[in-house]
Amino acid sequence: MALEKKLADFSNALTRLSEAYDKTLEHHADDEYSFFRDSTIQRFEFTLEITWKSIKTFLLVHDGVECRSPKACMREFFSTGYIDQKDVSNLLAMIDDRNLATHTYHEALADEIFGHMKAYLEIFRKMNEIMQKHLN
Repeated sequence: MALEKKLADFSNALTRLSEAYDKTLEHHADDEYSFFRDSTIQRFEFTLEITWKSIKTFLLVHDGVECRSPKACMREFFSTGYIDQKDVSNLLAMIDDRNLATHTYHEALADEIFGHMKAYLEIFRKMNEIMQKHLN
């Protein structure tokens, strides 16, 4: 099933993002910090892409809802009752950060986005848990 594959890919991406985040924290005080921070941000971008596509498939399978963009899918996930207002606001902010990271690069912006990563990991884990729970 396409949904099961997407959720497996999402889980794998989330694991890799978490590993990158932990590795960056290990190097926070050395010359390799920027490399690991940037790698974590790249994994964040990738994980967010898989997240919204997983939500898109999840909504279609479970609720017959079609959405065509990341923000539309996040709003529909809220509208269908899977997440609350705080979660959808955080997900929309994640998309904004992803768009900024993809289209511009500044050290200060990279540090700011990395500063959000701990909270973003928690949100990704919650989205994964919600969809996995409804898979069966």
